[in-house]
Amino acid sequence: MKIKKNNLDKRSKYLRQLVVDCLLGGGRGHMGSAMSLIEILRVLYDDIVKFNNKDPKEENRDKIILSKGHGCLALYSILADKNFFDKKILKTSSKFDSILGGHPETKVPGVEASTGALGHGLPIGVGMALAAKLKKKKFNIYVILGDGEINEGSVWEAALIASKHKLDNLNLILDYNKMQSYGATKTVLNLEPLKDKWKSFGFYVKEIDGHNVSHLRKNFRAMLKIKNSPKISICHTIKGKGFYFAENNPFWHHKNSFTDEEIKMINKCLK
Repeated sequence: MKIKKNNLDKRSKYLRQLVVDCLLGGGRGHMGSAMSLIEILRVLYDDIVKFNNKDPKEENRDKIILSKGHGCLALYSILADKNFFDKKILKTSSKFDSILGGHPETKVPGVEASTGALGHGLPIGVGMALAAKLKKKKFNIYVILGDGEINEGSVWEAALIASKHKLDNLNLILDYNKMQSYGATKTVLNLEPLKDKWKSFGFYVKEIDGHNVSHLRKNFRAMLKIKNSPKISICHTIKGKGFYFAENNPFWHHKNSFTDEEIKMINKCLK
């Protein structure tokens, strides 16, 4: 799928600014992996999921698991934006004694699972979805996967179980940015034909532009109406989206220092 070129709106730029606050405040982080996620998380939290920032463990809340835990700067930013914690904390990311680490932990208000060891988020989500079915609960589970992450065998074992139990309260979202830590996904381990693979595992599958807010909103709402099977939205995204020098550039997968020139480039893109 070819992603249509579209300018980022004010809200998408604002959320990227919050990610940059984390990134520069802590002096490190997975920039590329966070920027491909912004619109996905934005639509989920703005328009789709039920949550209570005053009571993050409220029993009937929807649950979002960021299985690709290294993209956590995007999750931290949207949680701060939704007042799960003070935005000032974003600038402490990855610092000693901060609650915001390089991968998300459940001590952070709003984080449902400690992730980062790839391939673990979906098995956790399957367990939550199955438990909800058994208890006749009506909330939904959302699991956000990375494309490189689905090299893990535990992902496909969990997918088989989700299909067997017809977990229609389980909604998978794949951040298909087609880049891994050191190169293109198709070079490291080609995933295609990806849609057919998920179909063969019993999933209802849709492919969409993962940066188009209106398409994401429409798709996620439609997915909630699908019954008797788990679902996956394959979101075609751009790693480093919004920062021309970082887009599809493995050098910006993770950074642990920034030159003055790099900081200028980052800030210029947010204007």
